[in-house]
Amino acid sequence: MLVHIWFGFFAVSFIAAIYQWLALGHAQIFSELIQSTFDMASLGVEIAIGLIGILCLWLGLFKIAEESGLINILARGLQPLFLKLMPGIPAGHPAHGSMTMNIAANMLGLDNAATPMGLKAMQDMQSLNQEKDTASNAQILFLVINTSAVTLLPITIFLYRAQQGSTDPTAVFIPILLATTASTLMGLLSVCFVQKINLLNRVILSYFAGFVILLSALASYLVSQPAEQMAASSSLMGNLVLFSLIMLFLSYGWLKKINIYDAFIDGASQGFNVAIKLIPYLVGMLVAIGVLRASGVLDILLSGIESIFIFFGFNTDFVQALPTAFMKPLSGSGARAMMLETMSTHGVDSFPATLAAIMQGSTETTFYVLAVYFGSVGIKHVRHAIACALIADASGIIVAILAGYWFFH
Repeated sequence: MLVHIWFGFFAVSFIAAIYQWLALGHAQIFSELIQSTFDMASLGVEIAIGLIGILCLWLGLFKIAEESGLINILARGLQPLFLKLMPGIPAGHPAHGSMTMNIAANMLGLDNAATPMGLKAMQDMQSLNQEKDTASNAQILFLVINTSAVTLLPITIFLYRAQQGSTDPTAVFIPILLATTASTLMGLLSVCFVQKINLLNRVILSYFAGFVILLSALASYLVSQPAEQMAASSSLMGNLVLFSLIMLFLSYGWLKKINIYDAFIDGASQGFNVAIKLIPYLVGMLVAIGVLRASGVLDILLSGIESIFIFFGFNTDFVQALPTAFMKPLSGSGARAMMLETMSTHGVDSFPATLAAIMQGSTETTFYVLAVYFGSVGIKHVRHAIACALIADASGIIVAILAGYWFFH
């Protein structure tokens, strides 16, 4: 499926470029397409090189926690849930610990820690995978959970809105929470449907109830604070948790009398190899995305959607925010640029800009995450991963639009 989508990006881009050249007289379109291939190829290498330091740091720290036995202790909290959702991973396997750490980091918005832990989880699960070039059921479920972006503290979005002069930067908190929850839930449901996992199991339902209580309690606590204090509390909470985790890894390893420096170096060397291995996968995916963006496909699609809603007499105020939604599965930086452009054009507290901010926090960059996570272990056949991830993306965007109208229109 991945090869068809990859080729489809180029084919659709070529058709759109021909249309712009012949119908719109845009003679420079092919020059722009070629330039985008160069730019995105360079970006792919830059991203991989930029990941080297982060991967070395966190995989080194993770190695300390692994050798000291701390990961097994931390994994016990979510292991009963993982055993039901991912029966192919046995109890006590290292994958349970790395998945637990990744999900916790994602929920707190700690991207720098979440990605290395996610890559470690993929490597751990790959050790159980019988077909090394094909994604296992567990790997697909884990990837979809990551692409659906269950983030409790969208700190960066608050900061962007504050920088643009919003009167209430954190007003989008609850709508984002609704959208990202819907995205994660639909992604999980779609994977469980394909893999025939029974979600009505007592263990699974108990964990879901616990997550809902946690979400509600955190939302109530943060919303009760003034906007400035809420952003500060979110930032403090995330940074405190992150540094406390580093100290926990080091201290526990020290108490267990392992050579924490040698363990760190051993894990860090793995981080370097993982980052270099990612380069071909990142370049291939980012070039296809860059060509799609430069071809004008998104502009043509926006015009078509707006015409359809106008024809049926529906409100089309949301259309101005859709560039962010369309870019989000393809490129994180592209979606961020679209959001900021919408804020600049319409005003940060306008409906399109507010909706764009909600969309930005509702899902992850699906194709980037897919390239990084599956590329790190050499997976080429992704099976139903893309379809389920895009269902999660679409659900998050739809709920983001509905929440935007509910709260702000």
